Amino acid sequence: MRFAPFVLLACVACRGGGSPEDRELGEFRGAYPETEQPTGVVRSFEIVAAPTSLPLVDGKQLEVWAYNGQVPGPTLRIKLGETLRVRFTNKLPQETTIHWHGVRLPNAMDGVPYITQKPVQPDETFVYEFTPKDAGTFWFHPHVRASEQVERGLYGVLVVEDASPPPYSRELVWVVDDWLLKDGAIYPAFNTRHDLAMDGRWGNAITINGRTDTVVKVQPGERLRLRMLNSSNGRVYAPDFGDLDAKLIAVDGLYLREPIAARGFELAPGNRIDVDVTFDKSTTAPFEVVDRFFARRPNTLARFEVEGPLVATPQFASPARGTVPRWSGALSAPIAHTFRLDVQSGGPFGISWTIDGMAFMDHQHAMPPAATLTRGRFVRLRFTNASPRIHPIHIHGMFFRLLARNGQPVDEPFFRDTVLIHAREEVDVGLVPTDAGTWMLHCHILEHAEAGMMTTIDVVEPVP
Repeated sequence: MRFAPFVLLACVACRGGGSPEDRELGEFRGAYPETEQPTGVVRSFEIVAAPTSLPLVDGKQLEVWAYNGQVPGPTLRIKLGETLRVRFTNKLPQETTIHWHGVRLPNAMDGVPYITQKPVQPDETFVYEFTPKDAGTFWFHPHVRASEQVERGLYGVLVVEDASPPPYSRELVWVVDDWLLKDGAIYPAFNTRHDLAMDGRWGNAITINGRTDTVVKVQPGERLRLRMLNSSNGRVYAPDFGDLDAKLIAVDGLYLREPIAARGFELAPGNRIDVDVTFDKSTTAPFEVVDRFFARRPNTLARFEVEGPLVATPQFASPARGTVPRWSGALSAPIAHTFRLDVQSGGPFGISWTIDGMAFMDHQHAMPPAATLTRGRFVRLRFTNASPRIHPIHIHGMFFRLLARNGQPVDEPFFRDTVLIHAREEVDVGLVPTDAGTWMLHCHILEHAEAGMMTTIDVVEPVP
């Protein structure tokens, strides 16, 4: 199943002088939500990564690595304009970092070992501090040996609330994951040849917030905001909300141009969606949320049970009213860089996943950046997947818009930080980088990334 594309129609308003291309594409500083002025409020949290044992999956004890003794880790909440300060302590037997996935933040806080910081060694502490520029659903996870550390349970959610949040009846946070278990334990072999040659590590137990038995009891009339994250190493989901009145209002944190039906979105590793769900006042039927990425093998993710007295449905306009330009002239812009995604034999794992023919294997001896972009300037990038496998491509520190698949223009009414690229597919994206620095670009199938499908892009200040 693939999320249905929208046809490009509208023109972009011209801005200022300059070349015809500049007037059509502009610098698009207004492409993203207006940045809230910092309030001066600092929200401080302590996070400790350590081994522990928890009743997960089907309720039996499972040896995991966890943030603050829980899987998923704690959901950190701040309001837009507030500063997040996290004092992180590593009690693992390995070095690690925290990457703040999807957050526009200073480059030094991005959590990439040897590129933005030194790894946090066992028993060391590091302080992350930044003021997010956007309200939305984000997450955090290691960027060291991620295929192992994330699989063992190291991930959590960061919610940056609107300054005045819409008045939903309730809000739910669902972290969707799959676990590869054998004899009641996490399968201890990581980066196996099978996982590397295929679409990464796919587990045999699918969970919501660490459990396979998620049931949510709701009252008729309730209107919920569901924040949903795919933290899996490799598995893709296509959530189907059935007969529920479910509207997609945000993707990867940012609000859509307008709400659309939630069914059919491909929730690849790293993706988040926010769904506006209203329960009809007249029904008491149970509802299941089903993964239909493989139509012949659907997976039930969770179940809603409607019971109790009728409650008043909160009435307010959908928050999906984001500034999402159509960039109708974008496909006439030159391609700044074509990233070629492929596979070859060799390397420390026997299989290397490459970008532009090179495998990124050692953060301490990083390769030159694959591309150099200018802060505040629109750029068109192309990804050509020459391989027979899928690749959810994630770019750190910035959002982009899908422009075309295999040359066919599309107009998704939202930004992304991760896009699923199918086998032998070509994808064009447009973006306006807003923060200078060296940023990672990689496949979010974590086994592919560990085996080389990573690179960097530099964002530099414009020449006066």
